Amino acid sequence: MLGSGKQDAVKLLSEDHRTVETFFKQFQKAEEGDKEQIARRICTELKVHAMLEEEILYPALRGKIDDADLDEAMVEHDGAKLLINDIEAGGAEADFFEAKVKVLQEQIEHHVKEEEKEWGSLFAQARKADVDLQALGDQIAARKAELMKQADSKGLPPAKTNTLETQ
Repeated sequence: MLGSGKQDAVKLLSEDHRTVETFFKQFQKAEEGDKEQIARRICTELKVHAMLEEEILYPALRGKIDDADLDEAMVEHDGAKLLINDIEAGGAEADFFEAKVKVLQEQIEHHVKEEEKEWGSLFAQARKADVDLQALGDQIAARKAELMKQADSKGLPPAKTNTLETQ
């Protein structure tokens, strides 16, 4: 969630990670009747987060950090998007619903570790790169507000993959 003060892009995106981690914990503890609503919130948060990184952060970092790390992050996003779309399309009554949410959580935990927690992580590289993280943070905050408004009013379309073929 975004605070009222100005923050840099890495801090804002890290806060998104904490928000999603909290929703995954809520999902694990929730009663059966509440799981679908929480899963849909997780999916929305992740779709918005992926769009923010793919539209704003990753292009700003391309050529300024290890491009292989950006490529891997994009493929990880796409793997998660396939699950997100499947979870949203099927709902709680679908086969393997809880298993899909659990695997999505595992994928996101791995992705977050590589983005912010490992030595040489993508976010650590971003902090050392010649980019204005404050300006990117301002763009991210504005775009997030726009996307969340859309999600609340008419919903977001299914997530689109960039690196994986879908049928």
